[in-house]
Amino acid sequence: MSFPVALLTVILFLTLPIYSQSGRRMNDQLPAPPVAEKPNEANPVASAPDATPPVTAEKNQDYRCTDDGTLARILEDKAQPKSVLSSREVDSRAVITTKPKPGYTREARRIGVQGYVILRVVLSSIGKIDRLRVIRGLPGGLTENAINAACKIEFRPALKAGKPVSQWLNVEYVFRLADSPIVKP
Repeated sequence: MSFPVALLTVILFLTLPIYSQSGRRMNDQLPAPPVAEKPNEANPVASAPDATPPVTAEKNQDYRCTDDGTLARILEDKAQPKSVLSSREVDSRAVITTKPKPGYTREARRIGVQGYVILRVVLSSIGKIDRLRVIRGLPGGLTENAINAACKIEFRPALKAGKPVSQWLNVEYVFRLADSPIVKP
């Protein structure tokens, strides 16, 4: 073998791994395209430019039940409407027939939150939850879960002089980690 052919063979043998591909791309072949920031797909409402941030429940604030499960804060005067009676003012108190249980959030479970949420609820004369007021809340989304569960309460309205009337009622939800089922992620 002559010297130029041998030299060419050695050069080809040494540079062959550089130019061959094994199915993986080499880092220096093409620059990576810039990564565009994706909108938050988990909450499309929050990613809209003109959307308001989600409402979190606060103590002594009034809320309404919504069809989509979000909280709607009532911004009007917090004074008790005159058409809503206390349990002492009615002839027959409202009777709760179904009270759904709220679940734990992952965040509350992770940080070990336990306790109870107290809501003051208006049970309207038409058989719907009219408004809710947070008396005592818990962090980690548990207050919001309690409000969503309270919105699904079914009841028979209170009676005054034989007619259905609206009534205030305190509703309590207890959150204990030992009592709650473990939800796998």
